[in-house]
Formats: sequence, structure tokens, C-alpha cells
Amino acid sequence: MSTSILFDKSSIQGATRFAKTERSFELSIPTLVSGIDATGNEFKEYTELASISSQEAVFWLDSGVTIGSVLKLFLDVPKTVLLESDLKLEITGRVTFVKADQSSDKKQLISLRLEKKYKINSLHSKKI
Repeated sequence: MSTSILFDKSSIQGATRFAKTERSFELSIPTLVSGIDATGNEFKEYTELASISSQEAVFWLDSGVTIGSVLKLFLDVPKTVLLESDLKLEITGRVTFVKADQSSDKKQLISLRLEKKYKINSLHSKKI
């Protein structure tokens, strides 16, 4: 079998054609991350999201975590034209990807697979 058949671009494109696509938003939202680090110690660290979708959050972290670690995110969602007040979103997920990078301010790029359950709290609740 020739290598040109093995690396035929059309077969690669056909395989990705069926992949599910999901809209991801590049947002710089202040986030508190808590969990257990690679040495087994609890940690809490402030960072900012790089991007988020309904299934995944990506952010930089100094604390060393491993694939499979469960982390909790607390996002401060600011008030917008459509959103009357600031919100605090609490969501949990499992680390699916870790990339070390010495050239960044933070040590690791983390990809977190988000659970479907989440909690939304208003920072300024209205009195009726």
C-alpha cells in the first residue's frame, strides 16, 4: 500500500465531517477555581477564562492539576443589556487536557469538561 493512499486528505476530511460542532465563546471572565492539586492538597486560585461553551471551559492555572481531577469554577458574570444584575455561576467539571507552558503568566492551560448541573446566584438580589 502506498503512503499517498494512507495520507489521502479526502479520507481525513470525511472523518471530521461528522464531528459535532459546538459554539465556544472567548471570554475574559474573572474566575475562582477550587479543587485538589496534583499533590493532594486543596487549593483556590483566581484566574480568567480563555473560552467557554456548554460543555467545556478553558483557562490558565498556576496550581498543578492532573487529568481526571474534579475542579469547581465560580464565574463572575457581569451585568449586560440583557442581564439585569451581576451573577455568580458555580459549575463543576473534570480536567480532560493539561498543557504546560513556561512562556505564559500561568503554568498550565486547562481544559475542563463541564457537568450539566450548575448553580446561578445573583450578586444583588432584588427585594420585591
